[in-house]
Amino acid sequence: MKILVHDYTGHPFQVQLSRSLAARGYRIRHVYSASFQTPRGALARRADDPDTFEIGGIRLKEEIAKYSFIKRRGQEREYGRLLAEEVDRFDPDVVISSNTPPDAQAILQKRCLDRNRKFVFWLQDVFSVAIERVLRPRLPVLWWPIAAHYRRLERTMLARSDRIVLITDDFRSAIDWRRTPREAIHVIENWAPLEEMPVRPKDNPWAREHGLADKFCFIYSGTLGLKHNPDLLLQVALRMREDPRVRVVVVSEGLGADWLKEKKDELGLENLMILGFQPFEVLPDVLGSADVLTAILEPDAGVFSVPSKVLTYLCAGRALLLAVPEENLAARIVSRNDAGVVVDPLDTEGFVGAAVALLDDSAKRERYAGNARAYAERTFDIEAITDKFVKVLTF
Repeated sequence: MKILVHDYTGHPFQVQLSRSLAARGYRIRHVYSASFQTPRGALARRADDPDTFEIGGIRLKEEIAKYSFIKRRGQEREYGRLLAEEVDRFDPDVVISSNTPPDAQAILQKRCLDRNRKFVFWLQDVFSVAIERVLRPRLPVLWWPIAAHYRRLERTMLARSDRIVLITDDFRSAIDWRRTPREAIHVIENWAPLEEMPVRPKDNPWAREHGLADKFCFIYSGTLGLKHNPDLLLQVALRMREDPRVRVVVVSEGLGADWLKEKKDELGLENLMILGFQPFEVLPDVLGSADVLTAILEPDAGVFSVPSKVLTYLCAGRALLLAVPEENLAARIVSRNDAGVVVDPLDTEGFVGAAVALLDDSAKRERYAGNARAYAERTFDIEAITDKFVKVLTF
């Protein structure tokens, strides 16, 4: 069977799945966007990759304009056309598509329908909810018809898919059950590539390079965009600015990181460090440099966005501090497994207070860290996860 696996973001665990499927004899072409600004996984061929695995990035003339709705929509339609050409060239039996913006996804799915190819919709985010959340404050009159259009488009694409993979049961409400048979739905929670994320000592080459080996580090690593509130990280840095032991380290790019850079200069915060995205191969050392790993999600994201960075954090064996709605799957995982502290994203004082408490309680940090890694080792078994996807691919 030939399978085109498309992950727009190029995240680590999707390409791990592609490699695992290729190792089982499936012919895999893994495709991602090379023009979208985000941290990525191991997206180059390795010496031990099977001959049944190939990988390629789709690059536009310009980087995706993440914060310009009109320009981005045009770019995503162009991307969809290039993605459809991948179907023509590779001629797969099945396409699995993940994290794909609706305008690009619609073009890809239509090409699959025209060619009578199976289509698996791997639903990572409910885009129509995200679009409404972004546009409502910006376009007080026009947001509703635009959001309604994308809600219809997303539900139509889900109904036309041969299989749907949901990353949480919470996403079931996005499906039009009048048009979608229940047997087409599979729930497979996200994971992180455990073997590629070993627990690293705090005193490691990356930490020494950045002068962090002897500091207490709160580290945020990943996208910091419109569904995040960087002020939470700023407030931690402000509260601890007089403590020479502490550093607040933000490994990110884009609007949130730029805002923090401005505030750092304006307020003279020497304990706040903003670094760009780091290569995937040094990510274990980046996370290993942390004493506490932090993640943020806006309250209106609710259950419809599950930050994958939290799953990667769990592998690192460090205490977690989350400002995430309690109903979100990431919050539930951390709370149920006693892997860290979860605070309401609107509770700035609670977030800062939790950071101070973690700074002062090494025993609690050690307990959270052990529980985090233990959960990852129990749950992120790529062979068992691949078994689940093989069932999805049984038509």
